Amino acid sequence: MSFSIKKTLIFLLLLPLIYFNCKDEKDKIVKREPIKKPLVINDDEALLDLAQKQTFNYFWDGAEPNSGLAPERLHIDNVYPTSPKYTVTTGGSGFGMMAILVGVKRGFITREQALRRFVKMVGFLENADRFHGAWPHWLDGQTGKMMPFSKKDNGGDLVETAFLVQGLLTVAEYFKNGNEEEQKLVEKIDKLWHDVEWDWYTKGEDVLYWHWSPEYNWDMNFPVGGYNECLIMYVLAASSPTHAVNEAVYHKGWARDGDIVSNETYYGEDLILDYYEHDKSPVGPMFWAHYSYTGLNPKGLSDTYADYWKLVQNQAKIHYKHAVANPKNYKGYGDSIWGLTSSYSVKGYKGHRPDKDLGVIAPTAALSSFPYTPKESMQMLKKLYKDHDSLIGKYGPYDAFSFEHNWYTQRYLAIDQGPIPVMIENYRSGMLWNLFMANKDIQKGLNKLGFTYSKDE
Repeated sequence: MSFSIKKTLIFLLLLPLIYFNCKDEKDKIVKREPIKKPLVINDDEALLDLAQKQTFNYFWDGAEPNSGLAPERLHIDNVYPTSPKYTVTTGGSGFGMMAILVGVKRGFITREQALRRFVKMVGFLENADRFHGAWPHWLDGQTGKMMPFSKKDNGGDLVETAFLVQGLLTVAEYFKNGNEEEQKLVEKIDKLWHDVEWDWYTKGEDVLYWHWSPEYNWDMNFPVGGYNECLIMYVLAASSPTHAVNEAVYHKGWARDGDIVSNETYYGEDLILDYYEHDKSPVGPMFWAHYSYTGLNPKGLSDTYADYWKLVQNQAKIHYKHAVANPKNYKGYGDSIWGLTSSYSVKGYKGHRPDKDLGVIAPTAALSSFPYTPKESMQMLKKLYKDHDSLIGKYGPYDAFSFEHNWYTQRYLAIDQGPIPVMIENYRSGMLWNLFMANKDIQKGLNKLGFTYSKDE
């Protein structure tokens, strides 16, 4: 019996047992007993292939049909999502572009198929709403019009734009020496890259601001400084050939005149940088070690403030050690079940981290950490696929689960699924890192900010 048929039969048999535990009518959560039926996969490489293929498919088969971009979320349980139909996410689409390149690398699709999809995606982005060159967090995949992420978040989102541009530049590097049609795609990407007004998003100050709205202007008032997921935004802003920011924006705004450095430890690991600025936590959710580093290679990357390889490795080790120590005695935690990040939770969407642990594990936390903790991440991957295959669906591991609360959700988020195939590929071949780091504009920007780095592993 095939894997997909087996899963369908299991679901149909258990359908009467499904019931809803909901925060409100817009955020219903499926809850049912996990099934422990082993999936026999003895080859580590085959298991990595399977995980990559399934998560890649979120951005291939699961793509919004008109734009080709990544749906903000997919709910296999068919419960109406909190975001309207046809909502696509710009940052998640950046990760999805990289995932499509993984699809070519691993033979899931052809180079020509990928090109056709990229032509659609880039053509849509050319005509979609932008605000001083920056895209909003969400777009309507049918019309290209901005969809508000919140009341005042209805304009440009520079952080989501950075994740999107990271993906676009990686695609451009992949095709830059290709045929005539491929080079036309690269030209279109270059124009989109050149159009982003990074310098305008400083308001003339020595810091980058996250949001701007034509209706509310700078009312959201979010200057981005102190360590979080946004390092790539500052690197891109310094690297722009048309709208670059100066070095002071990075050193004064992001690094807070050196106050970004931390001398503290947590679970016996050096923190390197200060995570406290925004969340008042000693260490961040794991996506902080993933989003900026899908293209930006932390291996060999350092500046005045940090050795970034040590930084991201230590963050993953802290999350792993926390699960092993399990100070709250949560059911299931251990060396094969670990990793906390922002994800769906038992009620709604929550930010999970070691000091704010609600007993909810998100597979992306460990699986996107493969480059940093290969042994520990493989333990998690094997455990999920061999002992908990009810937690695996059409597009790979579901977003989150909790043995403590006897809960999981048949739902996916683009920003959680995207880093999985990409970071597994960076672990296996370094492909996305090698492509992005080969970009000449990026190299100039890194040099400008005082980074040392390697273009390959």
